[in-house]
Amino acid sequence: MAKDITLRQLRYFIAAARAGQFSMAATNEHVSQSAITNAVIALEQALGTKLFDRGAHGVTMTVDGHDFYHHARHVLDSVRDAMHKPRAGARATSGTVRIAASYAVLGYFLPELLARFRASFPAIELDLRDMDRAVIENAVLDGTIDLGVTLVSNTPRLDAFEHRILIRSRRQLWTAPSHPLAHAASMSLADIAMHPYILLTVDEGEASTTRYWQAKGMQPNIAFRTGSMEAVRGLVANGFGVTVLSDMLFRAWSLDGTRIDARPVVDSIPPMEVGLIWRPGAALAPAAQQLRHFLIQVNSGEAD
Repeated sequence: MAKDITLRQLRYFIAAARAGQFSMAATNEHVSQSAITNAVIALEQALGTKLFDRGAHGVTMTVDGHDFYHHARHVLDSVRDAMHKPRAGARATSGTVRIAASYAVLGYFLPELLARFRASFPAIELDLRDMDRAVIENAVLDGTIDLGVTLVSNTPRLDAFEHRILIRSRRQLWTAPSHPLAHAASMSLADIAMHPYILLTVDEGEASTTRYWQAKGMQPNIAFRTGSMEAVRGLVANGFGVTVLSDMLFRAWSLDGTRIDARPVVDSIPPMEVGLIWRPGAALAPAAQQLRHFLIQVNSGEAD
């Protein structure tokens, strides 16, 4: 039945997955809501599985939906790369790009993009460095590195840099399927505060979490703090608590094979923003210019 699947259907499915609502996906894609709904229904029929759980406040991907999402992204990314493949002269660009990224960016965002870039620009060497956000920002300003990819939603003075938002990743509740909140018709931060909370501390996770909870005049009931993403997954999946983290970090299974669900929160929670930064007025070398252009181009629909 794969012959019945179109690129438009894949694009509308991805838009719905990102927005968490068919109506918002329709607005983002400038089409009717029925176009999104019909595309998702056609995909579900072709695949023989349900891709979304529908609720009063939106939709959440099923386990099969998450799996298909990654395949759909790969298909559309491959088509985009083929359409924008550089000409032979650009492909011959050589040099070294000094690029730095932080934990979450290195683990969940950048590697696949850099592999695609290397396939298009084989003569460009990537000097990739693992740094904390503040260290990256200082290194960009003093010229130690050419480009930084960081969680710019944590940057206090983003106007100090030339920058571009690459993705805005929605934050949702993560819970075990057996947890009471997994079956609630809707949930707020006040509802979440009634349950033990697993706090991810890496990449300034505690500071960013505190900001949006305090903005609502609340705080989570922290049962455990950890810098390990897999520890968070394992504890949540096995019912020791819940957490609120971004879709970029979400995986539907813990290392021991236990399922995790993601559910929308009715309160307005700021997304996690990943951005590209470089020094104001910097004359980037051609290799760095190519990488900057590539990262902005391939993520042009992610930050809308």
